[in-house]
Amino acid sequence: MSVRSSRVVILGGGPGGYEAALVAAHLGAEVTVVERDGLGGAAVLTDCVPSKTLISTADYMSEFETAAELGVHLEDAEGDEVADAVAELGEVNRRVLSLAAAQSADIATRLAEVGVRVVVGRATLASPTEVRTQTADGVEELETDVVLLATGATPRVMDTARPDGERVLTWQQIYDLKALPERLVVVGSGVTGAELAQAYLGLGSDVVLVSSRDRVLPGEDPDAAQVIEDVFTKRGMEVLGRSRMAAVERTGDGVVVRLEDGREVVGSHALLAVGSVPQTRGIGLEEVGVELTPTGHVQVDRVSRTSVRGVYGAGDCTGVLPLASVAAMQGRIAMSHALGDAVAPLNLGVVSANIFTDPEIATVGVSQRDVDEQRVDADVLTLPLARNARAKMLGIADGFVKLFAQKGSGGVIGGVVVAPRASELIFPVTLAVQHRLNVDQVASTFTVYPSLSGSVAEAARRLHAID
Repeated sequence: MSVRSSRVVILGGGPGGYEAALVAAHLGAEVTVVERDGLGGAAVLTDCVPSKTLISTADYMSEFETAAELGVHLEDAEGDEVADAVAELGEVNRRVLSLAAAQSADIATRLAEVGVRVVVGRATLASPTEVRTQTADGVEELETDVVLLATGATPRVMDTARPDGERVLTWQQIYDLKALPERLVVVGSGVTGAELAQAYLGLGSDVVLVSSRDRVLPGEDPDAAQVIEDVFTKRGMEVLGRSRMAAVERTGDGVVVRLEDGREVVGSHALLAVGSVPQTRGIGLEEVGVELTPTGHVQVDRVSRTSVRGVYGAGDCTGVLPLASVAAMQGRIAMSHALGDAVAPLNLGVVSANIFTDPEIATVGVSQRDVDEQRVDADVLTLPLARNARAKMLGIADGFVKLFAQKGSGGVIGGVVVAPRASELIFPVTLAVQHRLNVDQVASTFTVYPSLSGSVAEAARRLHAID
């Protein structure tokens, strides 16, 4: 099979799907993307792009609070101090959705530029070489040489907490709200729950966060999670730890969240952030032999192959790591492998990830848990940002830089940054991990003074002293 005669059909137009389509088209394949809800998928239309836009709005409002600490006071024309900024949620959400739509349109333009055909409809796998699509115009059979499954995931829904789109909401439904929730009860303290809880707190809602675990963000670096929980409570959020939700009920103009220990939490709205489920059922996967995990995810190897020859998988439907960047890389790898281009297997050890709370948490490489459970022999150094001159100027009091260095060699094998815009500050650490730099190489690299990145170099210098 030559590359130029290859036909590729991609089920799903999210990051895994559209990035794969661009690679396949570049390699000369005839590419069709089948997408039901819109190019960009949930990441662009209802999840990553909208949520981070909402969070950015809340972050902007928090600047008004910091201004007073820096000696800046906002006054009107008469010299009276301006009251707190107010978020008009209807306007905020219109902007959120318009930005998501614009991003989706940009993706459509890019795919059209390289000749990718987009079919709007629902796809099922009739065989490893045939995809059946149901569109507004009827059924179309697509013959193909390569299939990529990039169908994504959808919010998990429980029988005891059914969303109604008005008062009981999933994270995909919150952008229909026209007014700010007076008292929002967020169920779930993972990444999505923590991000949106703080976003609505910043926008002006009274927020209660219900966490079934000892602390918020239980899967993250414990020191980082503690900083975030402390910030939450300091800013007025009520955090209920070790509190497992039993049911959520609508009460006319409000909600009641019932906990398993008998307590009840009353609010105006409830936001359910209790995980997601892959969209893999009812599309013919099991019928053609695609192996699924017990959770319903598509089983793939490090070059995105499924159990069926010629069928690949990418993104949240695979359960590998629920990040848009990972989905995109899986899609690229899949097409390079399928179409005979040079390819390197997926390496999760160099993936940088970010949680868009305020401050943000960014991570790469090995974790504190790896060290604590003796899976990795490493020196660890944590440097509070409060000691950084630039942080003082910016009014940053919370956060730190943490580096993990391999004992003996001093190689940088991981890092954690807790700071405003940590998503940007993690990049030099990721470069060090990716290219196997040691702490001396990082420490001897010039940084701007004053700068937050100076703390990365300072942490590296201090790790040299440990050796």
